[in-house]
Amino acid sequence: MKKQELIFIPGPGAGHLSSGLELAKRLLDHDDGLSITALVMNMPFTSSIESYTRSLTASQPRIKFVHLPEVDPPPSDLVRKSPEAYICDFIESHITQVRAAVTDIISSLSNSDVRVAGFVLDFFCVSMIDIANEFSLPPYIFITSNAGFLGLMLYLPGRHDEISEVMKMSDPDSLIPGILNPVPARVLPDAVFNEDGGYDTYVKVARRFRDGKGIIVNTFAELEPFVLRSFSDDHRIPPVYPVGPVLQLKGQHHPELNQDQVDRIMKWLDEQPQSSVVFLCFGSYGSFSLPQVKEIAFGIEQSGFRFLWSVRFPLSTSSPFMNPEDALPEGFLERTEGRGIVCGWAPQVEVLAHRAVGGFVSHCGWNSILESLWYGVPIVTLPIYAEQQLNAFRMVKELGLSVELKLDYRQGGDLVSADEIAKSVTLAMESDSEVRKKVKEMSEKGREAVMDGGNSFTSITQLIRDMTGNS
Repeated sequence: MKKQELIFIPGPGAGHLSSGLELAKRLLDHDDGLSITALVMNMPFTSSIESYTRSLTASQPRIKFVHLPEVDPPPSDLVRKSPEAYICDFIESHITQVRAAVTDIISSLSNSDVRVAGFVLDFFCVSMIDIANEFSLPPYIFITSNAGFLGLMLYLPGRHDEISEVMKMSDPDSLIPGILNPVPARVLPDAVFNEDGGYDTYVKVARRFRDGKGIIVNTFAELEPFVLRSFSDDHRIPPVYPVGPVLQLKGQHHPELNQDQVDRIMKWLDEQPQSSVVFLCFGSYGSFSLPQVKEIAFGIEQSGFRFLWSVRFPLSTSSPFMNPEDALPEGFLERTEGRGIVCGWAPQVEVLAHRAVGGFVSHCGWNSILESLWYGVPIVTLPIYAEQQLNAFRMVKELGLSVELKLDYRQGGDLVSADEIAKSVTLAMESDSEVRKKVKEMSEKGREAVMDGGNSFTSITQLIRDMTGNS
């Protein structure tokens, strides 16, 4: 029997790349006859991609990387106007390079016992469906977020055909198929309000979803049953494969990794009682204004709980404070000495896995949500950008798996007060709360889903059969 090769085109940037490659590893674990070539686009402002792919090549010999030749990036001011439009323009500028790379891959395998079975495309890379069609290969789309986000994306083209204009914060609630509650405009992603390319990009990307042979989603049936059922009831939507939780549980190499700091954090956690520490972490790009940092500090102090706080700052070099200590209220570190640590980067997976951590104040990025559920740690919602507001809304209102702090916070918005922060943290840290019980139950269901016989395990098996024709 011929062996099968898949061509992966992950989205540019570390987050999308690592999610795509975790899916690749999951597929390889399921089928010894599979191999994968990943075509990597290097964003102008990312530096650690090559070291990450080198480390993965050493541990995963069945994954090969082709680093595509550099292209002239879109105008830099487009990043500020619409990150989504910038990313899609950047990806589309690689079409010639991708076509050449695929030609080389197919040519190199022509006299071997390996055949190319299909493409797996990050959802931002749907322009590459045309290349898959040129080579008569089936394209599968990978949604690095959840099924609710997929539901929103599938909703947008139909809405646009009816209304043909950018959404507004003043719009009435949206009835999105598969999402149980009417969705307030204020919790939709920034892109749908963006007149400088964000809205148009989302609609353009979403239109191509129906051109895929299948859609792979990083979720599991027990977490989002209603929305997943709604997809199977709509024959216009390609088959949807829930394969999650797909997580990098060994932690990811990070350019800011400081092993001495990691050792200090983990040693301190070892000394704390079980479920006694609140972890505050807001992703690689999650940062706050100086007044908001101070409110968070006062809120933590007011709550009285032990804490580990990863403080991030804007990428702008004009940021007035770069050391965590410079942003904190006067005397804060002295008053909280011994019961908390303020740091820059923190090893999120290792921290969430630690028995001492009992709550997680999070930006509600989807990977962070899945990690917190895996380890049974309740989330306090403080979304910042992308689809995080929608994630927070559903986690609180639909799934009952998080404690509400804010559902509609955005950078530059109204301050979240210290009182609100202290109150939500206190609720999340209650040992017998309903949210904590539900999170523990969902943690077990998520682990069972990826075990042999679990729903996600079965879904991946079916996906591989459909991709390779071995049904």
